[in-house]
Amino acid sequence: MQASDKIEQLLALIVALRHPQTGSAWDIKQNFRSLAPYAIEEAYEVVDAVNRNNKQDLCEELGDLLLQIVYHARLAEEEGSFNFNNVVQAVNSKLIRRHAHIFGPAAAKTARLDAAAHKQQWQAIKMQEKAAKGQGNIYYLDAVSSALPAVLEAAKLQEKAEATGFDWVEARPVLRKLQEELKELQEAIKKGSAEEQMAEYGDVIFTLINLGRKIRANFEDSLKKTNQKFRRRFTYIEKELQKRHRNLAAANIVEMETLWNEAKEKEEKNKERVNNTP
Repeated sequence: MQASDKIEQLLALIVALRHPQTGSAWDIKQNFRSLAPYAIEEAYEVVDAVNRNNKQDLCEELGDLLLQIVYHARLAEEEGSFNFNNVVQAVNSKLIRRHAHIFGPAAAKTARLDAAAHKQQWQAIKMQEKAAKGQGNIYYLDAVSSALPAVLEAAKLQEKAEATGFDWVEARPVLRKLQEELKELQEAIKKGSAEEQMAEYGDVIFTLINLGRKIRANFEDSLKKTNQKFRRRFTYIEKELQKRHRNLAAANIVEMETLWNEAKEKEEKNKERVNNTP
């Protein structure tokens, strides 16, 4: 079976699942809004498989992400707005349009663009596309989509501002700014105003993201590693409690902190052992 045949089979499966009389009760009641969180979740699962370098999982997760695309296209077809073929045609046209130096009429005569020139051309074509739709950017930061996850949006806003010179060159001034923001957060907590606390907390996170950029520490990777560390140490607490025929509900904070520190010490000793191994 060719890839095109399998795509047709997938499309037919979604049609069957959505059939008002014979389809699945869960599938029939879905809409764009109810499915949107799954698209985000599946995209993160793809990234996770890449980070774990697990090709089998990556294959499966890419299929799950494709399912979300096909599903949304089917919903659109049902309401008469577009279908899956339109989705494929749109991305094909966009790739050709944004790689004029490869697919355009003068492709054979044009020297291959380096990465910087290609990025510049890509951005220029994007601007032309938006202008054609009446969506041209009015201000400089309009180029950063507000639909992005907040952390990613913050990083991209900072990158755009940095390109104009509106940013610190090194990490130390950002550290001082972080200390200033933390002090303001402490003051907001003292006041007890939920609105002020939220605002100052956001300023702290924004500054932390900037600090990560300055020290070349990817915020997503850094936090993911900390999450993994927290999982390991908390699971250690649970395992040790089980050895004592106890559970998390029965343990007090002192006992749990003792086990946490024990897990931390063991990790540090293992790290030293690995580093000292010739």
